[in-house]
Amino acid sequence: MHDVREAVAAGCRIIQYREKEKSTREMVEEARRIRDICSGRAVFLVNDRIDVALAVDADGVHIGQEDMPFGDARRLLGEGKIIGLTTHDVEESREAERLGADYIGLSPIYVTGTKKDAGAACGIGMIGRVRASVGLPIVAIGGINRGNVEEVIRAGADGLVAISAVVCAEDVRRETEEFIRVIREAKGHIV
Repeated sequence: MHDVREAVAAGCRIIQYREKEKSTREMVEEARRIRDICSGRAVFLVNDRIDVALAVDADGVHIGQEDMPFGDARRLLGEGKIIGLTTHDVEESREAERLGADYIGLSPIYVTGTKKDAGAACGIGMIGRVRASVGLPIVAIGGINRGNVEEVIRAGADGLVAISAVVCAEDVRRETEEFIRVIREAKGHIV
């Protein structure tokens, strides 16, 4: 919880709860605490688990290609909740837009050790190809760190996920602030 508090205090606007090992009861308890930290300060999403998102009244979910079908997730969550969908290429991104996703999580941009089944990196060029094909916000995922965040934003990503780069930092708040600074600067240079 400390890392979440520090990231939100630093200005992180979206927090996603991603847990694969704990019981549903433990996940609901943790998610509820995170929702309370985010309340009024950051959007709170739950990864994969629509039941947990509903139980804690999260702002929405992020689902993958192999998770619950998008239409079923939308029916369960309703129109007022955010649903993001992981995509890996232009075709999946177009389909996400057709389905009515609120944003896409384009993944993995670079090789990542955070998610074992992430697949081969699609590369920085994929961001531009997807940007040219869909109007949805693009969140870049996978292997993003301070050394490559600028090129990710300049390639057309609206946001990014940087789990290891932030959570493994000695000072989560300072690292989050630095990411935000670099992102703002990179967006200021987009023509």
